[in-house]
Amino acid sequence: MTAGALPQRRGFVGHGGILLAADVWGEASSPPLLLLHGGGQTRHAWDRTGPRLAMLGWRVIAPDLRGHGASEWSADGGYDLDLFAGDVRALVAKIGDWPVLVGASLGGLSSLLAAGEAPRAAIRALVLVDVAHRPDPRGVRRIVEFMRRWPDGFASVGEAAAAVSAHLPHRPRPDAPEGIRNNLRRHGERWVWHWDPRLLDSFEGRMDPPGMAERLLDAARHADVPILLVRGGISDVVREDIAEQFCDRVPHARRAEVADAGHMVAGDRNEHFIDAIVPFLEGIG
Repeated sequence: MTAGALPQRRGFVGHGGILLAADVWGEASSPPLLLLHGGGQTRHAWDRTGPRLAMLGWRVIAPDLRGHGASEWSADGGYDLDLFAGDVRALVAKIGDWPVLVGASLGGLSSLLAAGEAPRAAIRALVLVDVAHRPDPRGVRRIVEFMRRWPDGFASVGEAAAAVSAHLPHRPRPDAPEGIRNNLRRHGERWVWHWDPRLLDSFEGRMDPPGMAERLLDAARHADVPILLVRGGISDVVREDIAEQFCDRVPHARRAEVADAGHMVAGDRNEHFIDAIVPFLEGIG
């Protein structure tokens, strides 16, 4: 498989029968690795990561989370974290073979609950990408404000790309804005983000609700698998002291840092992100 290999498109059934779209790279006989994107993203957040990991011998599955991309929206507009965790459990059960989970932000929280709370998903290891038990509310608020800023969408793909570049000034501007098209959908004459806008009501209540930090730490301690926390070196969502506290309180967790990466680590510094996780993946076989 070459680095530019196109993925296969697959469908999965999540919790409650919701249909989830996914891209798959690699050989069917290779050990599985599940990539779970963050809130407001799509499976295309892993378009560079997926083929690279497949070249290293993994069968990589990258789904759109419910309410995102080509996956179905929750019929009642509900996007409680437990629903996402239920989807992760359903994906793991369908994939089988004890997959490795790599979850960014919302995907990481969902993976952590699926791995550490009953019924525990049968996984081999867990990589948390810039997510821990407690976020910095200022960083979360900045993300939610960005997601709310254009309720009527954009006149063009280029306008959306310019908005993303302004939001992520540390990230080099792409040579062409067309890559952002995968995160957009047509709505009349406008381009809008490719996720259910009702998601935002759940996100705003999820910054740091009472008891959630201890719940996540308990889940991490009960997840009887190796855990790697990969923090973006300039992240404003996971502070360095919180990442350190997480690993202090979860004996089987260790951490790595990707310099010059913000909250969206793989999108900011993909090659450095892969370099950070490969030794961990090799260590678990």
